[in-house]
Amino acid sequence: MAQAVAKQFVKQKSGGKIINIASMLSFQGGIRVPSYTAAKSGVRGITMTLANEWAKYGINVNAIAPGYMATNNTKALRADKKRNQEILDRIPAGRWGILDDLVGAAIFLASRASDYVNGYTLAVDGGWLAR
Repeated sequence: MAQAVAKQFVKQKSGGKIINIASMLSFQGGIRVPSYTAAKSGVRGITMTLANEWAKYGINVNAIAPGYMATNNTKALRADKKRNQEILDRIPAGRWGILDDLVGAAIFLASRASDYVNGYTLAVDGGWLAR
C-alpha cells in the first residue's frame, strides 16, 4: 500500500504523508504473542526505512503505536479479570485506550505540523512505555 501511494506522490510531485500502524510491541517483546510482536516490529522498521528512502520526494513516513486498546482483538484479555487488572495496573492512565485516542496522533502526523517528523513511531499507550 505504501509503495502504491508513494508512486502517486512522486508522480504528482506533491510529497505526502504515510501513516503506518505499529504497536507498543514494536518497542518491547511482550508475552504470548511472538508473531504479532515480530510483525509490528517489522512495521516500525519499514517505517524508518521508507522514511529514509522517500524523504527526498517530500514524503513523510511515520507510524502510530497504539497501546492496549478496547477492541474486539482484546476482548478476551479484558474478560480475564486477573490479566485485565495486571494490564490496567501497568498503564499510568489507568484505563484501556479507545479508538478516539488515536485521532489526535493521526491528525498531527497527517498535518503540516509534522513536516519535520519523519521515520518516527508515536506511541499512544496511556504511558505504558514510560514504565
